[in-house]
Amino acid sequence: MAGQGQRLTVVPTVTVMGMIKARLAAATRGHGLLKKKSDALTVQFRAILKRIVASKEAMGDAMRSASLSLAEALYVAGGPLRHVVQQSVSGPARLHVRAHHDNIAGVRLPRFEHFLVDDGARAPLLAGLAGGGQQVSASRAAHVRAVELLVELASLQTSFLTLDEAIKTTNRRVNALEHVVKPQLENTVAYIRGELDEQEREEFFRLKKIQAVKRRELERQVEAAKLYAVEKVAGEVALKRGVSLGAAASMLENGGGERDDDIIF
Repeated sequence: MAGQGQRLTVVPTVTVMGMIKARLAAATRGHGLLKKKSDALTVQFRAILKRIVASKEAMGDAMRSASLSLAEALYVAGGPLRHVVQQSVSGPARLHVRAHHDNIAGVRLPRFEHFLVDDGARAPLLAGLAGGGQQVSASRAAHVRAVELLVELASLQTSFLTLDEAIKTTNRRVNALEHVVKPQLENTVAYIRGELDEQEREEFFRLKKIQAVKRRELERQVEAAKLYAVEKVAGEVALKRGVSLGAAASMLENGGGERDDDIIF
């Protein structure tokens, strides 16, 4: 497993283990959220890719139709059509492009829209009045359609590149959390838990040794008290009978001597 044997350098205490567990929970939650974000971005990425393919096919057809309509208009209206069109065009363009942003799982995707600006003061187009007016209008409409498809394709292509970069960044974060951060925190928690268990075993063994020492000390004190009591009684017997302490102790131990009613013990 990736990250095996890697852990943080920490002091193995209960407080530190609680902090590491909190970080592990946060990392797990963040990993899940980033994974869902990556899935959502991937779904949107595939949808945009399908739209790009369709737009490129439509763009090819539109450009082919525009070129064909321009050739027809030039054939019908004749060579002066170019100069008439150039003279008729004045002022800003009617077809404008504006940019918006779409939010997909926290990623801002640029989106371009085209719109026409109606200018009532604009002079009417005089091209085609001498001949071929229908072909000129058809060529103009075909080129407008081509420009609209071009704007849509640019919007999709920009969103595609932005999504691609966002997916790569999100996947790098997901992999870092999954293969580096989480195993490191899990190994740290396992290390602290093992150290705490070892400390608990050492404390239990130490308490057992202390209890054993105390028990032996208590037994020694009891034996010493018993011995002291025997020596005291033997001293009293020796004083009353006028014998040595050793003889009095032997008499008390054997109990074979004559019973003395005056001695109470």
